[in-house]
Amino acid sequence: MQLLHDLIFDYTLRNVALGSMVLGIVSGVLGAFAVLRRQGLMGDALSHAALPGIVLAYMLTGSKTPLVLMIGAALAGWIGMTLILLIVRQTRISSDAALGTVLTVFFGIGVVLLTVVQKSNDANQAGLDKYLFGQAATLVHEQVMTMAVLGTAALVTVGLFYKEFKLLAFDPEFAMSLDLPTRRLDLLLTSLLVVAVVIGLNTVGVVLMSAMLVAPAAAARQWTHRLSAMLALSACFGAASGLSGALISVSDVRLPTGPIIILSATVFVVISVFFGSARGLVWEWLRQRRNRRGLEAPPLPAESRA
Repeated sequence: MQLLHDLIFDYTLRNVALGSMVLGIVSGVLGAFAVLRRQGLMGDALSHAALPGIVLAYMLTGSKTPLVLMIGAALAGWIGMTLILLIVRQTRISSDAALGTVLTVFFGIGVVLLTVVQKSNDANQAGLDKYLFGQAATLVHEQVMTMAVLGTAALVTVGLFYKEFKLLAFDPEFAMSLDLPTRRLDLLLTSLLVVAVVIGLNTVGVVLMSAMLVAPAAAARQWTHRLSAMLALSACFGAASGLSGALISVSDVRLPTGPIIILSATVFVVISVFFGSARGLVWEWLRQRRNRRGLEAPPLPAESRA
């Protein structure tokens, strides 16, 4: 009851919980497409690519206003995404190699810039390093509203292009045969991933954001074979992870919110891997055991078959 009271009336906890839930819902839905397209590393690359954008936005403006830093992160993430797509299409480098290269290069640039800023005499730079692992406890109402607006826009876009994204995820060759603009759709879907990454940097940070995209979707995949159900379950798992992580982090132990959110999502993944009704190990074992029993059953006598 005390937690419920604090959740309603405590300003900080309410903002952290709402922001974490918004992040969980948006990253759950968009991460489902990344998982189905085997692009789980894309979220990792985009989140790491956003770090130099955050630092450059501060260096150019001298402001730590969340919206300014989010714009810088979005631009850097979008540039990183474009480079990945260009490398894959214009060279013989594989997609995983391109993702790994862009991830490490952009993150290295971001760390160098962050070090340069920290060694300057500008006292206002304090707190920029929090974007590495998130600073959910500092969320304010305006930031939560910005996250909600951007997240809603991303989800509405998914709803408008649901059929096209579904084809792109399951059968891109068939989508091309229908003369769908697959490259533009690919760019749009990846741009939406950038939005999810941007709204999550302040909560779980650069390092952990990829897990927030992958974990809820991986858990949801174990329960269903239908995309619509997977999107709904992934959003629910993401929201539940955000809420539980926020509540646990403000308990007496005072643990960091971002890592606890990721650990909460991991719990959902582990439970789903074992007990998911579609692909869970326990249910798969039970199905195989039932099938073996059916094969081993002796044939009926001729008079019984008659």
